[in-house]
Amino acid sequence: MILEMKVPSPGESISEVEIAQWLVKDGDYVEKDQDIAEIDSDKATLALPAEASGIIKILVPAGSTVAVGDVVCTIDTSAQAPAKAAHQASTPKKAEEQTPAPKKEEPKPAPVAEQKPTSYAMGTPSPAARKLMEETGVSLSAGTGRDGRITKADVLKAAEEAKGRASMGSPGTGSRSTQRKRMSALRRKLSERLVSVKNETAMLTTFNEVDMKAIYDLRAEYKEAFAAKHGVNLGFMSFFTLACVSALKAFPQVNSMIDGEDMVSFDFCDISIAVSGPKGLMVPVLRNAENMTFAGVEKEIKRLATRVRDGVITVDEMTGGTFTITNGGVFGSMLSTPIINPPQSAILGMHNVVERPVVRDGQIVIRPIMYVALSYDHRIIDGRESVGFLVHVKECLENPVEKLMNGDPQRALEL
Repeated sequence: MILEMKVPSPGESISEVEIAQWLVKDGDYVEKDQDIAEIDSDKATLALPAEASGIIKILVPAGSTVAVGDVVCTIDTSAQAPAKAAHQASTPKKAEEQTPAPKKEEPKPAPVAEQKPTSYAMGTPSPAARKLMEETGVSLSAGTGRDGRITKADVLKAAEEAKGRASMGSPGTGSRSTQRKRMSALRRKLSERLVSVKNETAMLTTFNEVDMKAIYDLRAEYKEAFAAKHGVNLGFMSFFTLACVSALKAFPQVNSMIDGEDMVSFDFCDISIAVSGPKGLMVPVLRNAENMTFAGVEKEIKRLATRVRDGVITVDEMTGGTFTITNGGVFGSMLSTPIINPPQSAILGMHNVVERPVVRDGQIVIRPIMYVALSYDHRIIDGRESVGFLVHVKECLENPVEKLMNGDPQRALEL
């Protein structure tokens, strides 16, 4: 029986996908539920599992764009698994491996030894020449020394010639190769969305700085007990997520988006968290973050980040967010202007923490400082709301015990 494998629908509004790569070869025997291909949509990369066991015939080459529902391969379910044949084929090989090699093959190294005297010096640099070649990048196959040995003078001459050629606009001695690779459907869609955001929104960015000492102190005091109790680390993301939830409630316009000529505001906070994965940047969503605790946020972020890095995140898990947080600080970014994740209207950018001199009570002290940025759509968010939102986030982070924990850290951390 020949079974036709059709492209499943990755999610609503997706009509076509791209065959990113085949994980098996034409004619291979595949097992039921074995991943046979990776499919790229404009939102995620998904695996295509075999619907039955049998021999596969690939109909569509990798890199092709196909519509949802198209047949991309067939599986001959009447074919037998080649396990027995493979076992029988392996037996003679083992016997051959155990057969002693004929004695006449033992003298084989002799011809190699005879060739050495005639080619030993040819192309071999002297110690000084070898060091100079490494410094200049010059490559020579032969030299003017005895028996073709490369001398220091040979390297200097070649370096001068290369320098002269480069000075006249010709290429130097380094590699100048190029590679061309088709972008994935996800990367192409991401590039389109980023350009459209820049062109179709009135995007502005406001900045502020956060003194992270209070959070550092809390983490130092409770991180071990928190990890022992909940099985996850007490990171920065739970503090920032809950601070943004508090700010979204205080400034509901930031938790809104434009739909045609209407402004749609939400009474819930679905926070998108930007995560770097093998296929690019993904933004899984924390649903109803306003109902989450510190432990709940950390556990859900860990779960979603693991799914992103394992390549099993679904489209549904990445759609519907109302506000986004992105952390460029994990890569060492000091300051940036993050781009809005459409159709949302704002995004908070976190950055690295650096010890900086600041003034506290008239004294210069050293504090761990993070710069934060809020990019927003000025069409529905005014300066008062954007600046007020970021100041609210700053106040929550600099005084988390009062603003985020109701004065009781142990109870808030469920210890």
